[in-house]
Amino acid sequence: MTAPSRLVQSARRLVAPVRPLLYRRRPFSVWGLERGTPVDRVYIEDFLSRHRRDIHGRVLEVKDRAYTERFGTGVEQADVVDVDQENGLATIVADLSAPESLPAETFDCVILTQTLQYVSDPASAVRNTWRALRPGGVVLATVPCITHVEARERATDRWRFTEASCSDLFGAVFGDVGIETRGNLAAATAFLMGLAAEELAQARLTRHDPDFPVVVLVRAVKSGS
Repeated sequence: MTAPSRLVQSARRLVAPVRPLLYRRRPFSVWGLERGTPVDRVYIEDFLSRHRRDIHGRVLEVKDRAYTERFGTGVEQADVVDVDQENGLATIVADLSAPESLPAETFDCVILTQTLQYVSDPASAVRNTWRALRPGGVVLATVPCITHVEARERATDRWRFTEASCSDLFGAVFGDVGIETRGNLAAATAFLMGLAAEELAQARLTRHDPDFPVVVLVRAVKSGS
């Protein structure tokens, strides 16, 4: 989906002020995209930017190459995986939960953003990702902790995650796992209400409160060199 212009976003913010929040039955927009930058994307893109050196060699991303192209450094080949056979960008059509559906020891990096909530078996998908990485390869994964269920995804949006569940999922197969959470009460509320990151003061957006994580961020390295 293409975001509206900044002028249109600003106009919508003026037309639909944020108070009183608690009396609303529906959010101001879907994810905040119509008003600006979705709150969760600020955390996700900062995470990928900080780990851009991991995005090199042969890289696999879900659905498209957007983050590979934006954050990659020294990318030699950019592959796309999707379960949808009609995705013309997909170089691999596969269900991540299906064992051995990805080629073994092929990728230097897998970008797995906001995907595991949709798979039928997250543990199997993580094992499959581990198998697809070359020794020393890295998966950069993000998963939702606080978010709404979109109507069109109601049949497939299955899971929400915490720092502990990600530690179990990735720690079971990866030798080196780093896990972070990002978010706070104001950011989580704004995200659920469909407000944009631009509508939060920077201090409110970036302040970290582990009691109200919006997303969990995982960097996991496959053992070997």
